[in-house]
Amino acid sequence: MIKLKVETKRIRFKTNGEGDIINVTEKVREVIENVNLKSGIVTVFVPGSTGAVTTIEYEPGLLKDFPAMLERIAPKNIYYRHEEMWHDGNGHSHVRAALIGPSLTVPFENKKLLLGTWQQIVFLELDVRKRDRELILQIIGE
Repeated sequence: MIKLKVETKRIRFKTNGEGDIINVTEKVREVIENVNLKSGIVTVFVPGSTGAVTTIEYEPGLLKDFPAMLERIAPKNIYYRHEEMWHDGNGHSHVRAALIGPSLTVPFENKKLLLGTWQQIVFLELDVRKRDRELILQIIGE
């Protein structure tokens, strides 16, 4: 019988506000290399409702294309009822974060993330202001 273990780690960083796309692949990789697990899965989760996590090829064209796509899907300059509650100008941020999602699960084997050749793990800052952020890594494996 295989006994799975769970480890929880955190990655902390600062953002410059809306539009930041931060490549966190190396930070996640470092965590995986230093836990007491050889193979399993890591879930990368952002607590909060205006940040998101996904994968992308982290290259200049896509770093421009992704925000442009978000502007087409959930424009900043339309009315969001969220503004009635808090008046903080980030209704679009919440909608965008919900569309992308707060977590991502990546398998790892022999302490190596099983990402595609051009695939990186990225955090997207969708809030309208600078933030202190934290990613929670829940690592399950053997």
